[in-house]
Amino acid sequence: MAKTLVGTVSSDKADKTIVVTVVTRKTHPIYKKQYSEGKKFMAHDEKNEAQVGDKVSIEESRPLSRRKRYVLKKVIERPLIRDEGGDE
Repeated sequence: MAKTLVGTVSSDKADKTIVVTVVTRKTHPIYKKQYSEGKKFMAHDEKNEAQVGDKVSIEESRPLSRRKRYVLKKVIERPLIRDEGGDE
């Protein structure tokens, strides 16, 4: 069974590739304080449908390139207001 992860798209600049940031909550073994830890995964996006800020589901696959080991499964949620990054 392939591993499935849910995260937020942090970059879509490359063609047919997205960078997904997956944030997990962990508890420190001694101090018992919870903290967030983020990890970035590169995923294949065949139709270039995911954009920055989208919440997506990615699935593990065969190695597609040196760093790509995941494929976009589906776009779960899109942000209501998308920042275009214009001149301000």
